[in-house]
Amino acid sequence: MLPPEPPRLPALTRAEAELIDRYLEVVDLLGRINPALDGDTYRGLRAAQALVGRASALRDALALMHRRGETELHATTLARALRVLDGERRTARVSLPPGPGT
Repeated sequence: MLPPEPPRLPALTRAEAELIDRYLEVVDLLGRINPALDGDTYRGLRAAQALVGRASALRDALALMHRRGETELHATTLARALRVLDGERRTARVSLPPGPGT
C-alpha cells in the first residue's frame, strides 16, 4: 500500500517561494542556537556564523518582492506553504520549551 499523498504547496510566486525558503533556513539556524535546548556551544556557534548570510538572503528575498510590486504578504497562503514544509515543527525549536509543572 502506498503512503498517503502529501499536501500540495499552494501556488506561490517565485519571490514568495524564495521568501519561504529563506525564512525556514533562518528558523532552522535559530533553532540550533536556542539556548533553552540541549546541545553544545560549537553547534550554536556554527549556526550563528551561518545566520548572518541567511538573514541577508532573507532580506534580499523581501527586497525583491517589494521591488516587483509584491507589497503585501498573503498570510493565509504563506502559512499554508509553511505548514506543508513542516514549518510548525521547525519554528517550535525557536520557542521556549514548557517549564516544569506545565
